[in-house]
Amino acid sequence: MFEISNAMGSTSIKRGTKQPEMPSKISVTQRDGYSIYPFFQIESGLIHGGYSSLVEWIVANKTVNVDGYLGVNWDGIKAELVEEFEKRSIQVNWIDTDQFLKSEVEINSMVSPFMGSDDSVWGKVCDLSLRDFYRIEDLETVLADENSEINIVWGVGAGYVKGIKSTIYIDIPKNELLFRVRGGSVFNLGSSQSLNVMTTYKRLYFVDWIVLNKRKKELLPDIDLFADSQWTNTINWISGDDLRIALARLSKSTFRPRPWFDPGVWGGQLMKEHFQELAQDEINYAWSFEIIAPENGIVLESNGFLLEITFDTLMFLESKNVLGKGYDRFEDYFPIRFDFLDTFDGGNLSVQCHPSLNYIQEKFGEKFTQDETYYIMDCKEDAKVYLGFQEGVQPQEFRKALVESVKNEQEIEITDFVQEWDSEKHKLFLIPNQTVHSSGKNNFVLEISATPYIFTFKMYDWLQRDQNGKPRPINIEHGFNNLDFSRQGSRVQKEFISKPYVSEKLDGAEIIHYPTHEIHYYDIHRFDIESIIQVKTNNQAHVLMLVEGSLIEVKDNQGIKQIFHYAETFIIPAAAEGYSIRNLGKETARVIVSYLK
Repeated sequence: MFEISNAMGSTSIKRGTKQPEMPSKISVTQRDGYSIYPFFQIESGLIHGGYSSLVEWIVANKTVNVDGYLGVNWDGIKAELVEEFEKRSIQVNWIDTDQFLKSEVEINSMVSPFMGSDDSVWGKVCDLSLRDFYRIEDLETVLADENSEINIVWGVGAGYVKGIKSTIYIDIPKNELLFRVRGGSVFNLGSSQSLNVMTTYKRLYFVDWIVLNKRKKELLPDIDLFADSQWTNTINWISGDDLRIALARLSKSTFRPRPWFDPGVWGGQLMKEHFQELAQDEINYAWSFEIIAPENGIVLESNGFLLEITFDTLMFLESKNVLGKGYDRFEDYFPIRFDFLDTFDGGNLSVQCHPSLNYIQEKFGEKFTQDETYYIMDCKEDAKVYLGFQEGVQPQEFRKALVESVKNEQEIEITDFVQEWDSEKHKLFLIPNQTVHSSGKNNFVLEISATPYIFTFKMYDWLQRDQNGKPRPINIEHGFNNLDFSRQGSRVQKEFISKPYVSEKLDGAEIIHYPTHEIHYYDIHRFDIESIIQVKTNNQAHVLMLVEGSLIEVKDNQGIKQIFHYAETFIIPAAAEGYSIRNLGKETARVIVSYLK
């Protein structure tokens, strides 16, 4: 855990990670290999850096609402602004929105129905509004001080104040917010104390993010200035009009979200070895969240200055361009997830399953469920995948073995119950909801999935311990409410391991179809490119990754060319209409692509 003080020294931020902050400014050069800081270039002069320029904008506008997201270092940023105003001998009337929050007792009572049981990692998606957290009539009718040169309504909810024309929105990427949560620097909305990480995250997921995202979506079309506050000693910003123009352009072009990485009890060493910009002193990396829209960001670049927006910011403004004909079903929800599971020289994932659609809707309030696939990017000779039940397995026998394992802390021979499959590079395992599964050690898995990502019911965890030396939570009850025991025996080979075939041969490329399960709402193909391939989006968003090869050039219909390296994930929005991929390496470039059926 690391503590970073801001320049004024008025507050400090503890970050529960060894990964450094993203640079606020970068040299725009071609990188050699996978980058953890991808960006989309916009016109020069649009992104501004530092508090001095931000204060100049505020001085020109006199009275402003400064709204924003939970996790922003509000005290530290205010201290920086105060220093800048004092340099100019300007008096400021600060009106903090925190004083209009309902009492902590009232808020805790209000959110309690959505928090589930104390020992559960799951709650239920709330139906609250951000307005519900405030004495809203008092907040809406706040009056500016006519005797002050500058009036600033400051904090989450500031945009509710009526009669103020200028609005600044201060945001923070979700990965940085979560690092601060783990460091104990971020409390939940309306809370004055740090809860344990599990409870804090649960409330973020099921309550805070829900209400804050609704409010952000309302504000985005009209904000005058947008600021990225992920750094402890500076801030970068862009005008609201320039942001909206940039995102409209991005929504018709190729872009790569910024990935973020996390260690885990079963985590491996392959990503650390191949992705050189990662902090090398981290014990391992279990996950790379390449595209998980609720938690990823997209980085814009102008004159070297970087500014990150959350993925959902793009979707709130431009989801029709991004999703095309998928918009009617998914609206501003990006439906496809790409992430890495790295168990090279690590351990086994838990034996697990995911909830049925009815279960996740009724119990947790989600619209879609967690249907997955495992695409094997790489593996060692001994690597295994566990998928489907053995022929004849009975639920009561499996349950008895699991319960006794937990009670007595003893291993079980999992292959007595679950089938074990050899991993093979480029093999695709199909894991629709209710299917028992696990990745074994020494795999590098590209998980191509539906977007929901926290609904994993662990039933057997190989007696692995968390970072505090305690067994991880086991969810046998939830698991057995969902497991489909008919997915056993020979049916698994026939139905849950994809049978790829060449669907089209072109000059310079082949298209290989990896059929997914009938339950999956997304399809998967692979482009094997010797020279070049031309592709139409057919009004669908395409999610792609170079899974073998060294270097490709992607050119969209706007004529914008971008270079991608091995393992980099990128998106072609539906509105791009078409694109080409040129192989710049010596060997065949193999590019996985997924889109909605």
